[in-house]
Formats: sequence, structure tokens, C-alpha cells
Amino acid sequence: MDIAFLAIAEAQQLYHWLPAALELARRNGVRVSILSPSDQILALVARYDPEKRLIPVRLRRPPGRADSLFRQPSRLATLLLNYPAIARFPVLVTTEISTAWARRVPGFAARLILIKHGAGDREGGYKKRHADFDLTLVAGEKDRRRLIDRDLCTPDTVAVGGYPKFELKAPRQRFFADDRPVLLYNPHFDPKLSSWVTHGPAVLAALEALTDWNVIIAPHTKLARAVPPIVTAAPHIHVDMGSRHSIDMSYTMSADLYLGDVSSQVYEFLIQPRPCIFLNLDRRDASSEAFAHWKLGQVIESTDALPAALARAADLQPGFVAAQEAAMRDSIDLSPIPASQRQADLILNFAKAHP
Repeated sequence: MDIAFLAIAEAQQLYHWLPAALELARRNGVRVSILSPSDQILALVARYDPEKRLIPVRLRRPPGRADSLFRQPSRLATLLLNYPAIARFPVLVTTEISTAWARRVPGFAARLILIKHGAGDREGGYKKRHADFDLTLVAGEKDRRRLIDRDLCTPDTVAVGGYPKFELKAPRQRFFADDRPVLLYNPHFDPKLSSWVTHGPAVLAALEALTDWNVIIAPHTKLARAVPPIVTAAPHIHVDMGSRHSIDMSYTMSADLYLGDVSSQVYEFLIQPRPCIFLNLDRRDASSEAFAHWKLGQVIESTDALPAALARAADLQPGFVAAQEAAMRDSIDLSPIPASQRQADLILNFAKAHP
């Protein structure tokens, strides 16, 4: 059986599909190809595949930017330029919804499987093109329920497969020379929701004043590409505008407190219940399910409120643990069976049932 994983997105999505690809490649009678226009993406994949079970396929690269883990060419242009090479596979697995455009080409017959990356609450995670996939794999019941409620999937076309990224997570690391507690600030890229786009100077000033803390500023890689580099001379602040540490859970595993807005990385942080503080600097109505994670920690409406919120975070955390654990159970199904195995089984069973 030939199965292709289409790696035309940036590197942050790789960790959501690679464990399943590696697991499938270990199965008898299954050949797994990785299709990408990026030598750097294929090289990163190879670092996790020392046995060379995966078959790298270098797609033609549309002209434009130099190859980079965090800047890939237009997905639509890549699909059009490589359509014959992509469409020859009977089963295509991807983590981005642009691949659904292939459905518009007459004669396209491949089965499309989407692994929905992330487990967040933001409404932007649900697009009409989700409905164009034959099967969607999600991390937990929350996404399954929401996709069905929005008529983007039926109960037969969406399945819970867990969160395989946890299988590739980096260990806890030291990013500072001293033992002060570590705060991770992780702003989202959506300009309508991000705490950085409008309030960046005020947030940075507040973080620079936190001399009792070490601070990691690691914006979503899409935000890091869209804004000027964040620069500070504060010795207790480490800024990462895009590296493997920013996408392999190095920071979420190594921080003691999470500060953010709407990023789904909060659920990666909450693999271990810990204090969270959310910035509602635009004083939004947070009653919708798009802000469900704001119930998992303190919500502050001013950067001036940050020091006091930090001071009481440890004392308040016991009151948030039950909500954090319940939200994780709903968002990410932590079955004792590894997510990579569950996803591989779901993909294989679907492919066998829909030859």
C-alpha cells in the first residue's frame, strides 16, 4: 500500500504527522513517501528516521524565497506545479487544508486524510475546506464534536487519534544560568486576537521589568515571520523568533508559567498542570467557546496587572488543576495506546475500506 504524507507547510506542522508516518512505515506491506518542496524539511524528517524507512520525494519548488523551515512557497503553487507527482498516490495525508484544492482538478481520485494540527479553541481552526477531506483525525473529543456541529464532518468522517506530537516532545531544559522561575510568553499570530500585534511595546516593557523571573518570548512562528524581530537588552529574557526549540515543545516543557492569548500551545504546556495567565488587553467578550482555555488560569486586562498575577499564581493554581485536567481530557485523548499507533491504524483501516 502506497501512502504519501504531503509536507508543504512550515516545520511547526511536521511534529503532528511525522509520528504516524514513522509508525506506518514500520508496518508490513506499507510504503510511506514524504513529499516536500523543502530540502530543510526533508532533512529534519530524516533526523527522526535513522533507519531510513521513509521515502523522501523532493517536489519542484516554485520560484521565490530561499528554502527555510519556517518559510515555504505558496501551497497552491506547489500543488499546481507538482500535481502529477502528488495525484499518483492513492492516499494523501496532510496537516493543512490547502491540499483540498486538488479536489477541483477533474479526475483527481486520491483519498485525502487530514490530521488536524493543534488542539486549540480559536474559531479560525474550522474552515469550510475541512469538509473536503475523506477522513479527519483530531486530538480529542472537543474537535470531533465541533467539526460535526459545524457540518464540516460527519460522525463517520472524523476520528479521535490523540496527539502524536507528545511522542516527539523535547525534554525539560535549562535556558538560563540561574534558578529563577521561567515564564513562557507565547503570543498568537492572528492580528485580531494576538496580544503582541497591538500591545507589543507594553507587553515587552512589562516583561523587562520582571527581574525576579526568567522569561522566554517565543511567538507563534507565523507571528515571528510577520512582525519585526523582538529585541531586548534585558539579561533575563530569551527571545526565539523561530527555531526547533520553538516548535518541539522545548519551551512548553521547560517553563513554570504560561503567559499567552489564544495559542493552542497552552494545551501542550498543560500536559503537566501548571499556572497560566491570559492577556485580554482588548477586553474582549470571552464567553464563547473560542476562549474556553481562559477558564484555565487568571485573565488580566492590563500589563500593569501582571506582577500581581504572577505573585498569586502559585497560591491560585490548586483551584485551576481540576479545570485544566478536564480541558485536557476533552481536547487531547491521552490513551495509553500511543497516538502514532492509533493514527496509523485509522489511516490503514480507512485506506483498506476505500481502495
